[in-house]
This record gives sequence, C-alpha cells and structure tokens, in this order.
Amino acid sequence: MRHGKKVNHLGRKTAHREALLSNMASSLILNKRITTTVAKAKALRKYVEPLITKAKDDTTHSRRTVFSYLQNKESVKTLFGEVAGKVAERPGGYTRIIKLADTRVGDNAEMCLIELVDFNTLYTKEGAAKKAKTRRSRRGGKKEGAKVAASTEATEAPAAEAKAEKKPRKTAAKKAKE
Repeated sequence: MRHGKKVNHLGRKTAHREALLSNMASSLILNKRITTTVAKAKALRKYVEPLITKAKDDTTHSRRTVFSYLQNKESVKTLFGEVAGKVAERPGGYTRIIKLADTRVGDNAEMCLIELVDFNTLYTKEGAAKKAKTRRSRRGGKKEGAKVAASTEATEAPAAEAKAEKKPRKTAAKKAKE
C-alpha cells in the first residue's frame, strides 16, 4: 500500500528531481508557458504555485526563500515584478495545464502545455469582451448605428444617380474615327 506517498519521483533521485523542477519553474516564469509531459507538469504545478503565492508578499525574506528554490536571479526578479503584479488579486490556481493531442515520438509520453493563467489573453475577461463586441445579431441592433448607416446611404444615393445621368464622354480616339 502507498498510504501518504504523495511525491511523484519522476524516475529520478532527489537532487536530480529538485534541479529539474527548479529549472522548469524558472523557464515557466520567464517564458510564461512551456511544453512538457503531463507527469512533470503536475509535479511542477505543486512546486511553482506556492512560490507564486510567496511572491505576492514582496519582502527580503520571501525573496530569499524563493531564490533558494529557483536559484536564478532573473526568474526571481520576473516573479516578484511582473508575475506577482498580475496575480495579486487571484486566490490561487496560477497555472493551467492543457493536454496536447500528440504524444512524444521517442517514448509515446503524453505531452501538455503548462502556462501561467493571467498571461494568456485568449481566456481572460478582456479577450472575451473583445470577442463579444465583434459579434452581431440578426435582430434589431443598435439604433444609432442604423441611423448612421441610413444617413450615409441617403448621401451616397443622389451622388450615384448624378453619375448615372451624366452621359459618358467620347474619347479622342472615338472622335477621330467618326
């Protein structure tokens, strides 16, 4: 029985596993999304989400604690600056795992995309609002838009009629033939 054994060892010794997760977390923070296997992504989620929560409190102690996990100054700087600012009001769930249809060629491992939630503009409320604005219904619509369209049609109609009434001029070549 495996009661209380929650750590996925990922087929590695402890030091190798910690280095792997540290490097993957740094890459995730710097690039905002990475492609990896599903097992590594689930282990990375448990590793990186507490670090993001700790980054909300920008103190020297929390910076040193996070640096002891990541071992990368640039990723710590990005985490406490850019990432912590965006996730400040979010109460957790900072990462999203999206399973990909294809598997890895060498060993047929299930692949996925792990990303920071607030950095994908497709799923945010602003992105959804932009998409909703472009949609048009068949019924009614905005009355102001209809008035503007009607006024532009009214001004274009007399101009078109005036052009139609004018007889086309004969070109110099046709005059020479006659």
